[in-house]
Amino acid sequence: MAEQFEQFVTHLEQVFDHAVVEGSDDELFASGYLRGHFDLVVAQLELQQRQDATLVLPALKAAVEQTKQELTPADQQHIAAMVARLEARASTFVADA
Repeated sequence: MAEQFEQFVTHLEQVFDHAVVEGSDDELFASGYLRGHFDLVVAQLELQQRQDATLVLPALKAAVEQTKQELTPADQQHIAAMVARLEARASTFVADA
């Protein structure tokens, strides 16, 4: 389970990496903002020994929801678009056997 979790995390991290290389300024901002939340969520799940790939995106969405008052409406839209990219990427995940 832990190995699949790590593979899933690595799979999603490619969304952030792509935004750094190819993204617009808004995408870069959203990527950086979400990456901090993503890394924290992953670390918390690991510490709680809850390394389940199905928990990552719901926990990330909850973390973003708790802090959305920090963001302008435009920034919230950019964050939502990046979350949608993460969800799309997650849907393509196939764990190595």
